[in-house]
Amino acid sequence: MGKLLLTGVDGNLGNQAAEYLLDLVEKDQLIFCAYSEAALKKYADLGIETHVTNFNHKDGLAEAFANADKVALISMPFVGEKRQNAHKNVVDAAKEAGVQQIIYTSLVNAADESNPSVEKIDHIFTEEYINEAGMDHIFLRNSQYAEAMVTNYFTFVKMGGVMQNNQADGKMAYISRKDCAKAVAHALATDKYHDAVLNINGPELMTITDFVNYGNEATGNNVSYQAISDEENYAIFDAMGVPRTTEGAFKKDSEAPFSSEGMVTFGEAIRLGKMDNFTDDFKQLTGEEAITVKYMFEHADDFQVGERHSEDN
Repeated sequence: MGKLLLTGVDGNLGNQAAEYLLDLVEKDQLIFCAYSEAALKKYADLGIETHVTNFNHKDGLAEAFANADKVALISMPFVGEKRQNAHKNVVDAAKEAGVQQIIYTSLVNAADESNPSVEKIDHIFTEEYINEAGMDHIFLRNSQYAEAMVTNYFTFVKMGGVMQNNQADGKMAYISRKDCAKAVAHALATDKYHDAVLNINGPELMTITDFVNYGNEATGNNVSYQAISDEENYAIFDAMGVPRTTEGAFKKDSEAPFSSEGMVTFGEAIRLGKMDNFTDDFKQLTGEEAITVKYMFEHADDFQVGERHSEDN
């Protein structure tokens, strides 16, 4: 049997998935890939096969994938044609190398043409490209990372105690990034799924007001929620120095390490009911219950969004 290959181990999601994989399978079954050679060193020192990869270029990718039966493609941290081309390069190389299955971290409701999220455009492109390549796959359609909104909650604590965004009363089953990583690891390690689409949701469907209330109960703060328009939401991010697109300049240690276009159109999608998928696919895949928002707020230091990992050429 060939090996299990995980990409993006220098990023927040991929690094956590790597740690889960080490508990699920033997080290000699693994291949880890990353843009950063420094991030790979600790795994190479454990005897794991590692490769420095840059998905913006095809050179060397098929060779890096040569010993793998399964490849987990962690979605790249930029948006638009650049990401689509990078994902295309991975799929082409995987097919050339004889990889049997691709696991891809997609987005909830990615195939819905009426979903306004700018992020979903790249995700459905990648899903369709994998299908057109005729490759067996598992699409992990993740709900929104709860960590992003936990960090956002504390930002508004410092800004006066009124959380403002454009989600209104839309619902989302917020999922921890740790659980999304766990789903990647289990999808790689199992042979149970083929040509599958799994919705990786949190354990409760809730509005952002519900989310804020969990934060208040756990922390003793008194944050309230106010719905604002899309344009007003852009203005808040502009004032924070958040770039409109992923081609812009991101501040180091930003509390909002995503583009405002991505966040505002995501909020619009939630408001319009385009992100309220709610399944038990995570439990079926991993055999475990997903982490609750209540628990994340009670252990908030462990559930912050963290720094952006987007260095590439």
